[in-house]
Amino acid sequence: MRVTILGAGLLGTTSAYFLQQLGHEVTVIDRQAVPGAETSFANGGQISVSHAEPWANPGAPLKVLKWLGREDAPLLFRLRADPRQWLWGLSFLRECTPARTRHNIAQIVRLGTYSRDTLQQLRRDLGLEYAQRTQGILHFYTDAREFDAALAPAEQMRQLGCERRVVSADEAVRLEPALAHIRPQLAGATYTAADESGDAHAFTRALAQRAAQAGVQFRFGCHITALRTAGGRIDHVEMTDEQGRFERVQGDAYVLAMGSFSALLAEPLGLRLPIYPAKGYSVTLPVRDPQAAYGASLTDDEYKLVFSRYTDASRDVLRIAGTAELGGWTRDLNRVRCEAIVRRVEQLFPGAGDTSQAQFWTGLRPATPSNVPLIGKTKLPNLFLNTGHGTLGWTHACGSGRAIAHIVSGIAPEVDFAFTGMPRSTAAAPALA
Repeated sequence: MRVTILGAGLLGTTSAYFLQQLGHEVTVIDRQAVPGAETSFANGGQISVSHAEPWANPGAPLKVLKWLGREDAPLLFRLRADPRQWLWGLSFLRECTPARTRHNIAQIVRLGTYSRDTLQQLRRDLGLEYAQRTQGILHFYTDAREFDAALAPAEQMRQLGCERRVVSADEAVRLEPALAHIRPQLAGATYTAADESGDAHAFTRALAQRAAQAGVQFRFGCHITALRTAGGRIDHVEMTDEQGRFERVQGDAYVLAMGSFSALLAEPLGLRLPIYPAKGYSVTLPVRDPQAAYGASLTDDEYKLVFSRYTDASRDVLRIAGTAELGGWTRDLNRVRCEAIVRRVEQLFPGAGDTSQAQFWTGLRPATPSNVPLIGKTKLPNLFLNTGHGTLGWTHACGSGRAIAHIVSGIAPEVDFAFTGMPRSTAAAPALA
């Protein structure tokens, strides 16, 4: 088939690679000049199956109320006269029950494990390099209540096959000596040895290059304006090309992988995707003191921050990313939030990074209320989804790309997951209407 993929980020690029491997003629369209240039560009870098507890959990409503109006809050609802935001928020509250949280953790862990395995196989097969580290991920806690609240989700993850083991504060420091500075404040930690980290943007560009060599056509600098239907199916994509000329692109099947903008493009088709942009921030710092800098990838659950380190022939940098701001589709930088991240880094690892050369970035994470992404079929028989991955786009990218390639090809996916538009034995697939 001729398959047209909308979006050349992590999800679009992995979809393209696996679809081409199954013998399809694939075209990828993106408005940027290179792959992975938007939400995939400067994220936190974690391949984190262990980061499976969704934002929507029983403790979330009180936290959100406490954080309202705080510009440096880890999760900030910037309330607007936007029906999409309010509907998303109501759905978020419905996902905060213990039963829904357990269900969503199961989906996130299954997809994450499958995706991590797929990434590791890709790396072996293609020899990809993206400043990867395979030292596991350590979740640390400086608040005893936060640590206690993490124990039950960690146990559920272990039951699902994610070995997120509980460790003492002393063992946490042994695993990551850079935490010695805050040893008196550590309440405890969990450690997942199989988790990884790496530069998502570098990975996306490397995989796109391999996909192009195999025959995938990438159309960069092209702005998608609409999907048009005929006879109950997608007939063509309307866009302006690199020179600003109007163009129609036709295919046999279409994969929507445009992150937060997927919801806007799908709405005129009568598809109400439960996606709202959660603006995330990242800071990149050159390493100033290698002895003070962390080496393993870390998660600070209390402050909703993740820490990775990229070291290769040209750089040695710290990447710190996280927080979420729900306030529409703007990517404006909020200096208060940027400075809060730098302040936390200096509290934890004083002198490790050169804050005078801090590079700030924001990206719009396509968040669903449940944190479970939308992968699979829609009511239009030739339109498929691979979007809504929120903070876990890098973790879930390879497995999602492989799964959607199977679904488009009429092959049953290899992972037990609530794919859209498909019946499954253990949970109903979400309705999109």
